[in-house]
Amino acid sequence: MKIHGLSISMTLAALLLATQGGTPVAAQSTEPDTLRIVVTQGTIEPIRIAFADFVTRDAAARAEGERIRRVALADLVNSRLFAAVPKAAFIEEIQDPQIEPRFVDWRLINAQWLVTGETLMNQAGRLVVRFRLWDVFGGRQAIGLQLAGPVTSWRRIAHRLADSVYSEITGEGPYFDSRIAFVDETGPKNNRAKRLAIMDQDGANIRYLRPTGELSMTPKFSPSRQELLYISFLRGQAQVYLYEIETGRTEFLGDFERMTFAPRFAPDGRTVVMSYAQDGNTDIYLMDLETRERKRLTTNPAVDTAPSFSPDGMRIAFESDRSRGQQIYVMNVDGTDQERISFGTGFYGTPAWSPRGDLIAFTKQSQGNFHIGLMRADGSNERILTEGYHNEGPTWAPNGRVLMFFREFRDPGRLPALYTIDVSGRFLREIETPHGASDPSWSSVLALN
Repeated sequence: MKIHGLSISMTLAALLLATQGGTPVAAQSTEPDTLRIVVTQGTIEPIRIAFADFVTRDAAARAEGERIRRVALADLVNSRLFAAVPKAAFIEEIQDPQIEPRFVDWRLINAQWLVTGETLMNQAGRLVVRFRLWDVFGGRQAIGLQLAGPVTSWRRIAHRLADSVYSEITGEGPYFDSRIAFVDETGPKNNRAKRLAIMDQDGANIRYLRPTGELSMTPKFSPSRQELLYISFLRGQAQVYLYEIETGRTEFLGDFERMTFAPRFAPDGRTVVMSYAQDGNTDIYLMDLETRERKRLTTNPAVDTAPSFSPDGMRIAFESDRSRGQQIYVMNVDGTDQERISFGTGFYGTPAWSPRGDLIAFTKQSQGNFHIGLMRADGSNERILTEGYHNEGPTWAPNGRVLMFFREFRDPGRLPALYTIDVSGRFLREIETPHGASDPSWSSVLALN
């Protein structure tokens, strides 16, 4: 697959790396360890991980090796589940990553896990990274993998490396090699310029998709293609458009006469659900992207909007004010069995179904603040993760472990910003962007060719 004109290929089969002057170490295939988190007086003790300098005998690959090491380590540390052992504490200098490390030296500095590796350029001019993850206290190799791609794709290689380490240690699915679509915002609050943009999940590689001056809103990633749904006012009112990221091709979605908004893809990427406002009523419709046939799912005189599919594609969560206040409902994909699931104090909106299917994230307005919270798919076990002046638009990481949302501030001169938070509600972190940012949408883990 090509991303921004670059391709990446990776060999995820374990390697048997030959050694010189040492004992051969075979790559092992093991079940992921249970997440090693120690909870003490309300705090989480992060996993201590050491990243040794990558060895290289190829000058052309030296700089990329160090950049890959730094980005992969930053991914892990920014998850807040890991803490980096400082290089100044290292006792052993890894000179041959094919040889088993001296585990006692790493135990002395309380490193629980160690990553060693090497970088080189192969005969085809591709960058190759071979790395091993070592369980220091278990005295064993956990994984040994090779990643490869064009030199220009070094950042994707770093994210894939971090994903492999993260998943092996925690047992959670990967999410670092993914992207965020969002709305870039500039200018004063009463005259804000908004344009579509995408970036890596860590805030790097920002790319602007639509020109400044075109008011674009609420991008949503396709789960299966490099496509976005978004809202634009090109035709004088809110309408849904389909955008192909790699080609820049834009297509008006449907021949609706009135406003369409709040679009989302179905899990298979072939169907879209959206709201359509007509004759003073707003209902939810399904549209087949191939045939453009549409089906009306709700007929209530209230405003029904913000639909979100369950990961199996069988149910849809949405918001409605049919109960004299904005609340969350769920229904079958054919529109049957519509039922309310939110019953707490306040108003609920923007539901987002977890990729795991167990939780629904939401925005809640209560007591003058906006909250980001979670509930089970049946509405039970509601809990608030964070609150503030204006928090909105939760979107899930591909593994269902982390949420991103945007936050606005009381200060009218301060632009909105993106934040991530763990499902535990602990690890709140701002994602830096050059300008203001809102309406995030998290992609699936990027595909390999």
